[in-house]
Amino acid sequence: MSDDDDWFERALRERRDDTDEAAADPETVELDDENHDHADRDGRSDDESASGSPANDSDGAAAPADSMENAGDDPFSTNFAEAFKNAPMPDIGDSDDEFGGSAGSGMGDDFHFDSNATRESLQFDDDDFESDIDRIDIGIEGLDEMILGGVPERSLMVTIGSAGTGKTTFGLQFLYEALKNGDNAVYITLEESRSRILDTADEKGWQFSEYEADGNLAIVDLDPVEMANSLSSIRNDLPRLVDEFDADRLVLDSVSLLEMMYDHPSKRRSEVFDFTRSLKDAGVTTMLTSEADQTNPYVSRHGIVEYLSDAVFVLQYVRPDDFRETRLAIEIQKIRDANHSRETKPYELTSEGISVYRQANIF
Repeated sequence: MSDDDDWFERALRERRDDTDEAAADPETVELDDENHDHADRDGRSDDESASGSPANDSDGAAAPADSMENAGDDPFSTNFAEAFKNAPMPDIGDSDDEFGGSAGSGMGDDFHFDSNATRESLQFDDDDFESDIDRIDIGIEGLDEMILGGVPERSLMVTIGSAGTGKTTFGLQFLYEALKNGDNAVYITLEESRSRILDTADEKGWQFSEYEADGNLAIVDLDPVEMANSLSSIRNDLPRLVDEFDADRLVLDSVSLLEMMYDHPSKRRSEVFDFTRSLKDAGVTTMLTSEADQTNPYVSRHGIVEYLSDAVFVLQYVRPDDFRETRLAIEIQKIRDANHSRETKPYELTSEGISVYRQANIF
């Protein structure tokens, strides 16, 4: 077996060890005692990730054999970031607020609770909704109420946001919803160490360490450069990982670091397209996280993943005209095969995760 396959074996080792040695060793099983005792990567900058990339020429990182090299095979014939930039901006109400600035939380005068729901753009009646598609909840209070009937199972979703908007918390909370209901989950991180992810979730009371020890959760931390070099192997092995681990939900945090490994736009689009297609083929409900474009909070950094995804959630900063305090707001940009509110709603990052204020409006 090649080194490229090690990531997959590490992810499954806990499940095999749990079966073979449960009676002898009740302690928590590590995914890989040798490869996961490295330092946290939470301080890695974009420049450091880029400098460590082996892709310095027009071909980007080492390409898998099945990549689409010819322009005629490229599933994208336009520059999506440019197309989206020229599209009309979504209407978020009567506000003239700007977006950007530093993180903030808390409810203030910029949020208005409308008891008569006079500003609700959509009124849903659950009794009128019928569907043969199996659906799930995201697991975030307030947000699930904005989605009529839930998100279709086996969807590929993406959460777009700037630094500090809670993308990682969003992904962890999404997995916790499955774990607490007895399902299995996989978390692949390119930004943090395995221990940091466990600590973050445990601090919020989500007992990820216990779920991992019980064999319900697999956390795989990969270096972005390692993943780019092994992408062909990872892409081919993902369906096997999902099947053998019996995973119901998977999170990749974040796809932006993977995209940065490819300098050539055509190569980047083809690789991301192939990778997301492998996730869909695996039949697992998947959540990707992505950095927002620096000039437009509604668009991912490279303007690709939102077009490949079945659902898009946008996390953004909202700054009032008087600059008193920066707020956080969420909107659902799209969900295929599901009705949903198109309003922008405030949310908070708390010690218990993300909470969306469904009955509040932003001015």
